Amino acid sequence: MLALANKIAIVTGASSGIGRATAILFAEEGAKLVVSARRQTELDTLVAGISDAQGTAVALAGDVRDEAYAKALVDLAVERFGGLDVAFNNAGAVGVMAPLPEMMPATWRETMDINLTSAFLGAKYQIPAMLERGGGSLVFTSSFVGYTAGMPGMAAYAAAKAGLIGLTQVLAAEYGPRGLRVNALLPGGTDTPGATTTTPEARAFVEGIHALKRMARPEEIARSALYLASDASSFTTGTALFADGGVSINRT
Repeated sequence: MLALANKIAIVTGASSGIGRATAILFAEEGAKLVVSARRQTELDTLVAGISDAQGTAVALAGDVRDEAYAKALVDLAVERFGGLDVAFNNAGAVGVMAPLPEMMPATWRETMDINLTSAFLGAKYQIPAMLERGGGSLVFTSSFVGYTAGMPGMAAYAAAKAGLIGLTQVLAAEYGPRGLRVNALLPGGTDTPGATTTTPEARAFVEGIHALKRMARPEEIARSALYLASDASSFTTGTALFADGGVSINRT
């Protein structure tokens, strides 16, 4: 049986990388999808590919920092498919890296808004829709940065991603009695279009800090997202799930 048969899901940050791979996998596993990102052309290409593979998806482009957009995504899921069971709040960005004393408040706020406030806004509208259907699975993409590692220049990103884990824990405790599971997914370095623009030296460094001595493929992270989204993780909530290639424990 398909892992997400008869489930309705939202995937943000779906135009590339982890989000795109997850949207494709969710569709293959039977979910009806609303896919989200800022780039309409990339979303249209994704939806066309899912449709060609006999899947079901619709796209709505926008900025996850916009509350009206967060509501519109849920409204689209309800209007088009009848409700919402799964939300993978994956959109995020490292932002400008700088030592904290040199960081402008606007830069801090932008990184927090993209990574943390967007998750708050998404959950604000996703949770009531899931509760209407008796519960569901809410997943946030966090990071080992700010949880098991501190990296120079990444204070804003680390604070935002750590904040997602706190948000995960509170929502899991708050809505567990009503059948809603909430988890955070913590990927390691992943071979996305953004990552491929780094220098060979930078890539070698990133690969080397992992116990597996390589970066993840987006499809590998997508399988962990599928686990959290599906009933395979029916007794898993409030967790920070590592899919990090051992970067959190590696010292070699």
